[in-house]
Amino acid sequence: MLRKWFFYAGIISVVAFLSSGFKPLKSETFDWFHVDVNEDISYQFPSQKQNDYKSLNIPFTGRFFVGYKEAIGFKESEGKYRKINSLGYMGKYQFGVGTLKTIGIHDSLAFLNSPKMQEKAFVALLAKNKWELKDEIEKYEGKIVGGVRITESGILAAAHLGGAGSVKRFLHSNGRKKCKDNYGTSIKHYMRDFAGYETSGIVADNNARVK
Repeated sequence: MLRKWFFYAGIISVVAFLSSGFKPLKSETFDWFHVDVNEDISYQFPSQKQNDYKSLNIPFTGRFFVGYKEAIGFKESEGKYRKINSLGYMGKYQFGVGTLKTIGIHDSLAFLNSPKMQEKAFVALLAKNKWELKDEIEKYEGKIVGGVRITESGILAAAHLGGAGSVKRFLHSNGRKKCKDNYGTSIKHYMRDFAGYETSGIVADNNARVK
């Protein structure tokens, strides 16, 4: 009986010792989010001391093209290559079947299963829209239309959402014609949210195709 008592007492002691390692440390209340605005770029830190983050290996995409495409991809699908929405738009950048055909893609299933093809499709559509909207880019870039400063990247993002025709109607009407997609997102918001990114590397091409 005494041996059993020592045995169970030993087990209880071991369990108590291990459990103590999982007890939360003394917590303090912090102002966890601090926004520091520097040169029109906003950063969020879970600490007010920016020096705490010098060692973090986080890629800086800024206003470069990689940041542009990833921002649009996240807005469209949260970056999910295999996402299909309720209207049948597919992939990271939410392409419709008709739009895919205009850039030479006729196999929707292959498109949905190929991140590489989706990235090429995004660039091809940008090139096509840039050719279609080259006059508007030249005429309106830098101007304020409907309360939004017009940039090339903003125009191309809006065209990705609603098509080149919707962008033309918005600009030619001085912002009075406010076009939206079926979920209520307006091209005006895309022009604002995706303004000022680097898209000069996109070559305007009406015959852009995914090979």
